[in-house]
Amino acid sequence: MTAARRVVVKVGSSSLTTAAGGLDADRVDALVDVLAKCRDSREIVLVSSGAIAAGLAPLGLARRPRDLARQQAAASVGQGLLVARYTASFARYGIRVGQVLLTADDVSRRAHYRNAYRTLDKLLAMGALPIVNENDTVATDEIRFGDNDRLAALVAHLVRADLLVLLSDVDGLYDGDPRSPGAQRIAEVAGPRDLDGVSIGSAGKAGVGTGGMVTKVEAAGIAAAAGVPVVLTSATHAADALAGRPTGTLFHRTGKRSADRLLWLAHASAPRGALRLDAGAVKAVVERRTSLLPAGLTGVEGHFSAGDPVDLVDETGRAVARGLVNFDAKELPRLLGRSTRELAAELGPAYEREVVHRDDLVVLR
Repeated sequence: MTAARRVVVKVGSSSLTTAAGGLDADRVDALVDVLAKCRDSREIVLVSSGAIAAGLAPLGLARRPRDLARQQAAASVGQGLLVARYTASFARYGIRVGQVLLTADDVSRRAHYRNAYRTLDKLLAMGALPIVNENDTVATDEIRFGDNDRLAALVAHLVRADLLVLLSDVDGLYDGDPRSPGAQRIAEVAGPRDLDGVSIGSAGKAGVGTGGMVTKVEAAGIAAAAGVPVVLTSATHAADALAGRPTGTLFHRTGKRSADRLLWLAHASAPRGALRLDAGAVKAVVERRTSLLPAGLTGVEGHFSAGDPVDLVDETGRAVARGLVNFDAKELPRLLGRSTRELAAELGPAYEREVVHRDDLVVLR
């Protein structure tokens, strides 16, 4: 942990706000104090929830709204307050901050992914501390990450971090409800098998947040599989986690670091439809990792446009891969089962191409 030079730290709404909504300046300052002291030896990217929660009180909302429109309104008001609070707090140490708002759509598409990486990398190179949040003001259900724990895991992969620290209001993963007598904290998780028999409930879920322990364990699994170790602990133990002292739960790496964006496609995108494949196409895509050609298509489901994520399903309806499609849904029915050469001769050279290119395709496990 002490050798980590680039660290992503995620903090949840419940660690920054009051139960009634609104930012808790003392909590924000306490977190900033810890992060500022680490900047001499490492780069920090902060993934911060709290925009919607911060906007509740100013808009006279007693609790987090359930409808998307009011959540977006609260985020619009609260995001400015959140970043202003961070800006003022980090200014005490002479640290500049930069706001980066993302949607899943921003980073599952190739050009957008590269742009997101360049922005974050340049902010760090120029000595600024990036503060990342989901763009709740414009994100719809189709392009939402779902929770900032997942976003943090994907940002750790995007910026090639050496460590991910997930801060919660619970000091680690327990083998049962931590409020129950006899529950034991799990110090280390070497792989998924270490979680067999562990009851992961929603302990630690706050009224102003969206995540619980389930989302944190899932996020830790995503990061660990991408080669990034994870420490899960409470915000009050942030200094211990960043100093490498024993605290919370350590999730060891379970996979190798990957520099591509397909992790985002697999874990952050929501499919807008599905393409049904014959057995030969399934084998080609899954085993040989080839592009999907029109000849292997047997059906089309959903309404989507070129560039949207779609699931590739086998003859039983099981999703075996996900990719960015090169055609609109209304174009595909006349392409089913036909060769690209035949389509090019009849419809023009624009149709002599893949339905999903292998560079825009990830096999689902």
